[in-house]
Amino acid sequence: MKTDHLTIKELTDAVGAGVTPRMVRHYHTLGLLPEAQRSEGNYRLYTQQDVQRLQRIMALKQQGFQLSHIHQLLDSHPEATLDTTLSIQLQQQYQTVTQQITQLRQTAAALESLLGRDRNCQIAQAEALSQLKQLDVDAQAGLGQLDQIWSHFDTEVTTHPEQFQESLQRLLPDLSHYSEITVHLLHQLVLACGDVSLVSFVRLGHEAVAAARTALKTGCSVVVDVPAVANTLDHTRLAHLGSPITTLIDDPHIAGADDAEQAFWQDTLWQQRLEEAPAGCVLVIGYAPSVLLAACRGIAQGKLEPALVIGMPIGFSHAPAAKRQLMALPVPYITIQGSLGGGLLAAVALNALVETLIEKPDCHCYLTRP
Repeated sequence: MKTDHLTIKELTDAVGAGVTPRMVRHYHTLGLLPEAQRSEGNYRLYTQQDVQRLQRIMALKQQGFQLSHIHQLLDSHPEATLDTTLSIQLQQQYQTVTQQITQLRQTAAALESLLGRDRNCQIAQAEALSQLKQLDVDAQAGLGQLDQIWSHFDTEVTTHPEQFQESLQRLLPDLSHYSEITVHLLHQLVLACGDVSLVSFVRLGHEAVAAARTALKTGCSVVVDVPAVANTLDHTRLAHLGSPITTLIDDPHIAGADDAEQAFWQDTLWQQRLEEAPAGCVLVIGYAPSVLLAACRGIAQGKLEPALVIGMPIGFSHAPAAKRQLMALPVPYITIQGSLGGGLLAAVALNALVETLIEKPDCHCYLTRP
C-alpha cells in the first residue's frame, strides 16, 4: 500500500543539490535532522517536513554557513531573537568572508590593472607579465610586490587618455547574448562604479528595454525617489523626449539613503505621492528601500502601473528583500541584486536607455535578445 513516506534515496532525489544518503546519515548524527521513523525492515522513512528541513540546510550551507550555525538557526524560533553566542559566531563568520572578499578584490584589482591596459601600454604590460610570473597574486605578500611593479609601470598612463571601451572588452565576461542596447547599459553601469563584477548582479526583467523605449517615446513621466537622483538624470535628453521629472521625497535636505528612508516613513505625503504616480511612468528608486517595498505592494495590488521600475536602493536587509519582491512581480524592471546599488547607478541606467533611444531610435536588436 502506498504511503506518504519517502525512503532515504527518495528524500535525496527530492532535495537534489548534490545531497547523498551518506550526507543525510551524517546530518542525523549531528542532530541537524531529527531521527526518522523506521519501517518494519528498519529502513528510515521521511516526510515532506524532512524534505523542507533538508532543503533549508542545503540552502544555508550553500550560502556559507557552518553546520553548527545551521543547527542553531534551524532550531531557533522564527520570532525569537538569535542568542548572543550565535550572533557573535555569525558576525565572526561574516568578518572572515569579508576578509576573503577583500583579498579576492585586491587580486582582481591587480589583474584589472594588468588586463585593462590599452595598446599604448603594451610594452609595460609585457614587462609586467614577465615579472608577474614570479609572483603568486593570490598571496598577500605577492600583492605587496605588485604595488612596486605598478609604481614603475604606471608612468605610462600619463602619456595618453585611458581607452575605457578597450579595457572593458578585456575585463567583462562574454556579453554577446545581450542586445547592443543592453550591452551599452551594462557598460555604463560598470563605468559609473568601477566594479566589473557588478555585471553579475544586474537583473533585467522580461522586455525591460522594450518597455523603457516604448514609454520614453511617448514622453512618459519619470518618477524618482529623491532630489539627488533627479539631479543626476540627463535633463536635456529627457526634455527632448518630452518626459517630465517628478520627485517623490521632495526635500533638498535629503543627504543619503538613511535620510530618505526615515523621511518616507515619517511623512505620509511622500507615500501619497507614490500612490499618485501616473500609469505608464518610469519609476527610478536609488536610495530608500521602503519606497521600492511600497511600490511593489502598490503594483501587486493593482494601484500602481509603471511601465518600468529601475529599483536600485542600497541597504543590508530591506533593499535585498525589496529587490526580490520586485523580481517576482509581472512588471518590467532593472535592478541589482543584494545590497549593491545607489542613486548614481539608478540614474545612469535610465540615462543609458535615454541615450540609446535618441541616438539609435531604429535599433530593434533588443526584440530578439535581452
